[in-house]
Amino acid sequence: MLEAFGLSDPGCVRSNNEDYFISDSESGIFILADGMGGANAGEYASHLSAEMLYEYLLNAEKPAELEMLEQGFIEANWAVRQAAQGNPELSGMGTTLVVARDIGEERFQIGSVGDSRAYLSSNGVLSLLTQDQTWVAEVGARLGLSEEVLKKHPMRHVLTMAVGSTDDLRVATSVVQMHPGDSVLLCSDGLHGIVSEKFLGEALVSEKTLPQKCHYLVEAAKNEGGPDNVTVVLIKLV
Repeated sequence: MLEAFGLSDPGCVRSNNEDYFISDSESGIFILADGMGGANAGEYASHLSAEMLYEYLLNAEKPAELEMLEQGFIEANWAVRQAAQGNPELSGMGTTLVVARDIGEERFQIGSVGDSRAYLSSNGVLSLLTQDQTWVAEVGARLGLSEEVLKKHPMRHVLTMAVGSTDDLRVATSVVQMHPGDSVLLCSDGLHGIVSEKFLGEALVSEKTLPQKCHYLVEAAKNEGGPDNVTVVLIKLV
């Protein structure tokens, strides 16, 4: 059985919230998107992509097939690109997209594009399940730049891949085995870019309820200045 809770906040600087999430414990589908683009385009991209992926997975004829997840991302990417081509105000919009879905036998499939992340908390150990598709992660590290330099690099927030940015979408997928008591955290960079992984790990193993943990994490990001929208979805296998 799954328990889940999600929370999104605009943060302390931005007036609008371009993050969007879906949390459906009954179907075992959990999605988080962090949009980008001028005016309201980021909000539109995150909402459209998440809803398209959700509907695709919800109505898939063979939902347990692993290839279904990547195809769902492709459908969401197509929808965002079509919307942008049909409306000049939405031109250039895009979004990150991360999903965790229950595929049975206490296994979750994880899929991601961009730099929104999924973490697993198991036996007190926090593990990163996704890899950021960013300039820092894919280019900066290869140049031999130190972690301290990369943290402050002017291109640290530049994505190398986003839903809506290209027809040739690169989707990273994996399968994780879970055990009762384990948790999966989905979050936007408004959280993981501000709060340390040590803090995240300690929060997830605390005695707080799922809603309390989500509020605690969001407030932690805001206490650090909250420069970006911050969104968390926390899923627990019970």
